[in-house]
Amino acid sequence: LAELARRGISIPIRHMDNSGAILNYPGLKLEMTRPGIMTYGIYPSNETRDKAHLTPVMSFKTTIVLIKEFPAGYGIGYNRTYITQEKTRVATIPVGYGDGYPFLLSNRGEALIRGRRAPVIGRVSMDMCTLDVTDIPDCVVGDEVVLLGRQGDEYISANEIAARAQTISYEILCALGKRAPRVFLQKGQTDAVEPRLRRIFIPGEEKSLARIDSIIRQCFQTRTRSEELGDAIYYEMFETLFGKEDRQLELRSSFRYDISIAQMPGSGEQRKRADAYFQLRTHVEYKKTIRSDVFMIGCASDRAQLEALIEDEHCEYRWILGGDDLVVERDFTVEKMRIDGEDIPITRAAKTARGYEVWCGSDKLKSKINREVKIEIEILTKKAKSNRTFPVYLLYPTRGLEINFHYGQAGLHNVRAESFFAGRHPRADIRASRDQSIHIRIAPEEWVFPTSGVIFIWDV
Repeated sequence: LAELARRGISIPIRHMDNSGAILNYPGLKLEMTRPGIMTYGIYPSNETRDKAHLTPVMSFKTTIVLIKEFPAGYGIGYNRTYITQEKTRVATIPVGYGDGYPFLLSNRGEALIRGRRAPVIGRVSMDMCTLDVTDIPDCVVGDEVVLLGRQGDEYISANEIAARAQTISYEILCALGKRAPRVFLQKGQTDAVEPRLRRIFIPGEEKSLARIDSIIRQCFQTRTRSEELGDAIYYEMFETLFGKEDRQLELRSSFRYDISIAQMPGSGEQRKRADAYFQLRTHVEYKKTIRSDVFMIGCASDRAQLEALIEDEHCEYRWILGGDDLVVERDFTVEKMRIDGEDIPITRAAKTARGYEVWCGSDKLKSKINREVKIEIEILTKKAKSNRTFPVYLLYPTRGLEINFHYGQAGLHNVRAESFFAGRHPRADIRASRDQSIHIRIAPEEWVFPTSGVIFIWDV
């Protein structure tokens, strides 16, 4: 470095410390360091254990999928490398060397179940291995199994696994969980989940997604025994779920939509408008994982504007205002937006080429990004009396649904609901009540797919 400086060569950002050097040479300060295994809370060597206090942050967990009892003299696993000496209770877990769990842990590894150690017996196979749970009689199918990490007072470290597998902890940390979802925690809460399939296809996420898309297309083609029909189903499914721009799939739950339609108050000049329009108040609420701290609520005047709003990832709620003499700035009002019960202020509102846009946001939402929240939106607007229908469409996969249509103050007659819900078991419970309301329910555990909805129809 001194020689480079003498020759007039300036390197603004310098680094040469890996985890070991950071711990062994704290006085060597350059602009950057390269901590690797330290970021997992693992010491690079036994000699560095007294240099800093590190807390391991990675664990590898699964669950018991099968428990059986075997008599003495029974061979467990491939090649019968383990023979039971007495009646033995054996648990099977869906983890093997295909998941990065070392084959060398056959008959020598251990796992944690209900805070106690259970030895690996028999060979570790590609997709599963077996544990002796004779001394853990209370364990059952579905119990958590910790292969790396802490459970109760017991702890299995990467160094312990490495020693049993005759390797180094670096290899263990790199190999474990190659096929498993990776759950990232922040302050004890799930911050993100990396999908299982994305870790299979490498290199590059774009290539991975393209490979997954290709597999799905081939599945449809094989299932229908027709390349043309398979492609047609695939593209219809893709556009329905992800849109034309391949937007990120949004999932919503606990969806509730309250619509109240009523006669408009007014006299004189306002009476003319009251004779032509209903007053419409809507309250929508649902749960979803948010990706931003700003949101837009849009009101379109025609279908083209509505399509543009649908494609905007920031548009949380969109509306189309029908009526020749209606003005979006005057006749469409966002009364309230809440997230987790807290009011979110409107930061700006403007008429654009896409219609009328109302933007809401708050710095307080930054801490909620990538977490599930409850969103509530209240709208006040108008609806032309000449149109005797009110449609509700779902644009995103939704689990659990409740729609309430209140018309007692509108003077409507013969009100009915025509539903078209798509999903595996979209059984809608539709009921009319004496207070002149129609209530629609779909069970909280049921999924409803996009393009589903209901149309309320009435007579005047």
